[in-house]
Amino acid sequence: MVRTLKISPELSHPLFDIAATRQIETRAQADLPTHTLMQRAGLATARLVLALAPHSQHIWVACGPGNNGGDGFEAALQLRRLGKTVSLTWSESQKDENTSKQPPDARASRLRALSAGLLISAEAPATFDFAIDALLGIGGSLSADRPGTLLMTQWLDCMHSSGATVLCIDLPTGLNADTGASSYQAPRSGALHTLSLLTLKPGLFTADGRDAAGQVWLNDLSVATPAEVSPCAQLQGLDSATGMTRQLQAHASHKGSFGDVAVLGGAPGMTGAALLAARAALHAGAGRVFVALLESEVDSVMQVDLMQPELMFRSPAALDVTHQVLVCGCGGGQAVQAHLPALLANATRSVFDADALNAIAADPSLQALLAARQANGHATILTPHPLEAARLLQCRTQDVQSDRRCSAQQLADQFGCVVVLKGSGSVIAAPGKTALINHSGNALLASPGTGDVLAGMIGALLAAGLTARTAAAQAVFMHGLLADRWAANGTSEPLTASALARRASA
Repeated sequence: MVRTLKISPELSHPLFDIAATRQIETRAQADLPTHTLMQRAGLATARLVLALAPHSQHIWVACGPGNNGGDGFEAALQLRRLGKTVSLTWSESQKDENTSKQPPDARASRLRALSAGLLISAEAPATFDFAIDALLGIGGSLSADRPGTLLMTQWLDCMHSSGATVLCIDLPTGLNADTGASSYQAPRSGALHTLSLLTLKPGLFTADGRDAAGQVWLNDLSVATPAEVSPCAQLQGLDSATGMTRQLQAHASHKGSFGDVAVLGGAPGMTGAALLAARAALHAGAGRVFVALLESEVDSVMQVDLMQPELMFRSPAALDVTHQVLVCGCGGGQAVQAHLPALLANATRSVFDADALNAIAADPSLQALLAARQANGHATILTPHPLEAARLLQCRTQDVQSDRRCSAQQLADQFGCVVVLKGSGSVIAAPGKTALINHSGNALLASPGTGDVLAGMIGALLAAGLTARTAAAQAVFMHGLLADRWAANGTSEPLTASALARRASA
C-alpha cells in the first residue's frame, strides 16, 4: 500500500533537489508500467483529502498544464469514485486540443477523468469546501511572461482566501523546490497542507517554504531511492539533535567537566546582548561562564549580574581564549573590532555573531585571519542573519535569501568554518559536509535578543566537547524547539529572549 507520512520535527529526513528527484522519477518510470506513478500520486492525494477532511463534499481541483496537473486529474477521478462532488478546472481549457503542450501522461489522466464523467471548466467554482492546488510542480514558477500566470494567480487567490482547506500536490505553486523562494504569496485564510511526492525537497523547509507549504506530508509512491542518488541536504529533527549534554556526564563530574565559556560583547547601551548570551550558555550547561563587557565609557567594570550571580565578570584582557570557548560580538558595537585581530589569531574555539561579523565583513585583514583559522586547527562557528551574511558575501540580502543553502555553503567554504544562516529554516553548513536545514522553531523567535541566546547555547555545547558542526546543529534545533514548546503550551505571555535563555536546558 502507498503510505503517506506526516513530516514533523521529531524525525530527520534526507532532502533531494530537483535534479535528484527527476533522476529518481526517470528510473522509476523506466521500471514501472506506463502511467503508474501518476495514478499512485492521484490515489495518494485522494486518500490524504479523505484523512484531512472526511466530511468535505465539494472539492475543487485546479490543474495546470504539466504533470502536476496530471496528478490533479488522477486525484479528481479518485475523489469522484469516492462519491465526492468535484469541480475541475484546467489552465489550458481555452486552448485547442492540438495546440496544448500537455505531456503524454498528463493528457492520458485528463482523458481518463473526462471518460469518468468529470467536466472541465475555465472558471473557479462559486463554492467549495476543499481545494487542491495541482497547477505547477517542480521546475514551474509564476512569472509575467509565462502563459496562464494571470489565470493561475487568480485561482490561487480564490482558493487561499476562501477559508477552505488547501492541499498542494508536490509543491505549492510558485515555490522553488531547491531554494524555497516563492513567486506567489498566498493570502492564507484556511488550513494549508502540501503532499510532497517521491522525495522531500529542501525548498519546502527554508526561506518562503514553511509559510507556503503549511503542514508537509510525504508519499514516496513506493519508489526506492537508487543508491547512486545522494541527498543535497538533511532536514534536522529531534532524533539527530540529542539535546543538551550535562545530564549525560558522569556522576563524579564537577563544574570544570563542562567547559568554560567567555562572552565578549556588550558595548555601551548594548550590555543586555552579552548578558543574554552568557545566561543562555550557563543554562545550556557550561561549567563556568565569564563575561567581558566592552564598557569603555563607564568608570568601572560590571561586577555582578544580580539576575544571574553565577556569571563571572572580567576585563577583555583577562580572558583566556586559548582554553575558553569564545562567544564574541553580541552587542559588541564598533568597540569589538579592536579586539578581533588577537581573538581571531588565538581563540581556539569560537562563535562569532552580530557586530563581530559586521566588523569582519568590513575589514579584509580580519577576513584573512578568519580564513586562516581552519589551517591552525581552530574551531569556528559564524551565526549570521541574512543581512550579516550578505555583508560577508558582498552581495544583497535578497541574493542570500534567494538561495539560502547555497549562500550558507559559500560562506562555510570561503572561511573554512561552520555557518548557521539564521531565519525560517535555519541552514547549518560546513566545508565538505551535507547541509542541514532546521525543522524546529516559529515566528516567536522573531524578537530582540533571541540570536544572542542562540550564540550562548552554541558556546555551551562547544565547551562540552562537541564538534563545531554538531554543537551548532543541536543548539539550533533546541533553540527552535523551545519556541515550539512555548507555542504548544498556549500561554499568552510573549516569548522574550530572557525567558528563552532561562529555558536553554529544557
